[in-house]
Amino acid sequence: MLKSEIKRLVRRHTEIGILVISLCLVLLFTLTSEGRWANAYNIGTILQVTATLGLMTLGVALVIGTGEIDISVGSTFGIGALIYLWFAVRIDPVFAALLATGAGALIGAFNGILITRTKTPSLIITLGSLMIFRGLAIALTDGFSFSVPYKERDGLSYSVLGGTEFLGINTGFYWLVAGLAVLLIALKMTPWGNRLLAVGGSAASAHSRGVRVERIKLSAFVVCGVLAAFAGTLEASKLGFADGSMGRLMELQAIAACVLGGCVLAGGRISLPGAVLGAFVLSSVQSYLVVTGVRPQWFILLLGLIVVFAALGDRTLRRWSLKN
Repeated sequence: MLKSEIKRLVRRHTEIGILVISLCLVLLFTLTSEGRWANAYNIGTILQVTATLGLMTLGVALVIGTGEIDISVGSTFGIGALIYLWFAVRIDPVFAALLATGAGALIGAFNGILITRTKTPSLIITLGSLMIFRGLAIALTDGFSFSVPYKERDGLSYSVLGGTEFLGINTGFYWLVAGLAVLLIALKMTPWGNRLLAVGGSAASAHSRGVRVERIKLSAFVVCGVLAAFAGTLEASKLGFADGSMGRLMELQAIAACVLGGCVLAGGRISLPGAVLGAFVLSSVQSYLVVTGVRPQWFILLLGLIVVFAALGDRTLRRWSLKN
């Protein structure tokens, strides 16, 4: 009886696996770091990193839900950060954030229109976008960085946009929680959410039932671009500077977090809470390597291993849950 209930729970909630992994890693890191990992300052830092990576991951998860992929989010993140810093000191931080997210929406629309109109695989289009906008970011900075002096970052606008802490947690994390809540409501309680997952499950079947497949995919890419650029805005507001390499390799972390969180790359099944937990796990692993003195270069190796074993583990767990 208990076994059947556990199987039913696993079938209904794809994030069960990553929740178990998260709890095990927290316990392991706490016991083996001699208090260097499990302290208020370090946990706050992990949540701060999780906030920006998590927002990006939410957007990537939505695109994956449609059966597509977006690997340009790292460059979109960097473009958002640069636009924000450039206009924040010249106009207003809030208006600068709107311009940055608007640029993210345009990049997302660029990807979505090319993919839906030309029927070119999203991997190829977004790979091209990744290089185009990374090259643009490097060209704009010309080896230097955009920055805002620390004394000018003490206003309310900077604080709200990730520039300070509230109750010991960076304000960017509250944006992540709000974004997760809004997207969960949209995914579970609106026709758009149902159509998005239907498109990922079978685009042909969804089209035969009147779903505008191309419009749904385009909207997912636009939302993904907005979230990536806004994550870059929060990161830039926190650090006060950005250069052409801002967000480099973050697209791999975002995809890895989605896989960890139970998102199926073929589309049709995603878990937004699972994706955020995946971002938390990756941020925790990176932090653990730092506090234990392990060279950060090993993180990329671990990232690859985590993705492979997470995919295999999720497949095994799903098969087990479907057995009678």
